[in-house]
Amino acid sequence: MAEHRSMQRAALLDAARTLLSEGGTEALTFPALAERTGLARSSVYEYFRSRAAVVEELCEVDFPVWAAEVSAAMEAVDGPEAKVEAYIRKQLELVGDRRHRAVVAISASELDAGAREKIRAAHGGLVAMIVEALEELGHRQPRLAAMLVQGIVDAAVRRSELGAAEDPGQIAEAAVAMALRGVRG
Repeated sequence: MAEHRSMQRAALLDAARTLLSEGGTEALTFPALAERTGLARSSVYEYFRSRAAVVEELCEVDFPVWAAEVSAAMEAVDGPEAKVEAYIRKQLELVGDRRHRAVVAISASELDAGAREKIRAAHGGLVAMIVEALEELGHRQPRLAAMLVQGIVDAAVRRSELGAAEDPGQIAEAAVAMALRGVRG
């Protein structure tokens, strides 16, 4: 029974990712989740009390996976500049991933305080990854610089998702160049 519930919960989360990535937060409804998973609408409520609860669990499940991929990319290179570059490039590479599209849709939605705090904490953990590299570069305010580098990443993500005239490679190159010039200077 526990295994069945776990599989149903995973199916609901997968359906939520798909709905969010295809149609944004408006698409994430319990009737849509029920339809995608073949469950009765009332059964969805047995797993999640609200849309916010679905969002919170997606954050708990997906952010660590995303962060682990960024961390692995950083660990695969040597030197602080290469680590900053890997941090930026990996996040921009993940833009096309359903987990990322779902997270972006979640972030843009109106959420309760608990869900917002989980997203904020997850982003804080991501940003903390490059503080050490920025310290190694001799940056005087590495935490501030890390937040600003993440701002460049966020702007590049938005530019990519808008279907900008530039291709994703050009956007990544510009983001990396801008961030590295900024953290050096």
